[in-house]
Amino acid sequence: MSRPGVAILGSTGSIGTQTLEVIAHLGERFHVVALAAGSNLQLLTQQVVKFDPKIVVARAADGVIGGKAVLPTPEGLIRAATHPDVDIVVVATSGHDSIRATWAAIEAGKIVAIANKETIVCAGDLIVPLAAKHNVELRPIDSEHSAIWQCLMTANRTDLARLILTASGGPFLRTSRADMANVSVANALAHPNWSMGAKITIDSATMMNKGLEIIEAHHLFDVPYEQIEVVVHREQIIHSMVEWVDGATIAQLSFPDMRLPIQYALTYPDRVPGPCASLDFQRMSQMSFEELDLDQFPAVGLARRAGIDGKTYPTVLSAADEVAVEAFLNGRIRFVDIPAVVESALAAHAPVEITDLDVIADVDAWARAFARTLIA
Repeated sequence: MSRPGVAILGSTGSIGTQTLEVIAHLGERFHVVALAAGSNLQLLTQQVVKFDPKIVVARAADGVIGGKAVLPTPEGLIRAATHPDVDIVVVATSGHDSIRATWAAIEAGKIVAIANKETIVCAGDLIVPLAAKHNVELRPIDSEHSAIWQCLMTANRTDLARLILTASGGPFLRTSRADMANVSVANALAHPNWSMGAKITIDSATMMNKGLEIIEAHHLFDVPYEQIEVVVHREQIIHSMVEWVDGATIAQLSFPDMRLPIQYALTYPDRVPGPCASLDFQRMSQMSFEELDLDQFPAVGLARRAGIDGKTYPTVLSAADEVAVEAFLNGRIRFVDIPAVVESALAAHAPVEITDLDVIADVDAWARAFARTLIA
């Protein structure tokens, strides 16, 4: 049996590096065909030397890396995602760069293991039907959506009552609303459970990530918004739950380690020994749950409303948030200004139907320009 070939879009980011850890741990089960990265050329060079891919893509380079000719983005992303030796495309980039590459991968019949929120948030109305048309599996890598994916296998979808996304609450769950205005970048990057890239860590602190996950869950699992809820679970042992109409609730439990959902997205439907530790229930003192305070974390409500209103609102939500997070990281706005910028962009937007990817690109550009002007 031939080993499945893997393309990793975003190989030097948090998900990308952990994907390569999993592949290395699994030995001869997979082989790396393509690596695509942004500007971390030193790490990319190390990855190329170790995994010997056929295709190397980088946004910030040309010439040769590790003896391999480097393809530019965005064309290189599509080449990587559609290479004939690729069976699984891991979409591990942050931001909007990989939407077209994901589209191309689906049209080429590749399995897509997706960690990129923006692809489903902005283009879910197009991407999910396209995957169904081409009979392509969209395997979620997000721990919450991986948990739901696994739990949904336990019963008939017609018997579903609700999806329950768990949230850690980030670093500011116990912070007063007054103090939220003065939090530093360092404090916002100090997530209590997960080690992630800067963008998603700030989204976790504002809880915009949970709002984006609501929209993703709606598209990935074809569930109405009124059947998707969020509960704060500080320990992040339960990664999400599914409740059935008879009152039974199925949960997926594990330590907060992204390598587990990454591995399952690669090996599905098989479960194989991996690098993640098992839970020791005899040493677990408690698992707590509480209601999410939407006044303290307005980003969740903004995202849910954008999802319900549909059309191009989720694209504006995602693009304006990306600009606002970057401005916060650069010290140009306060932490509490991030959802305020997003709210202003949503209020100013005249939504249109999503007919193709060009519509998304145009609205994305508008939202970014609006947010930058507002911040300036």
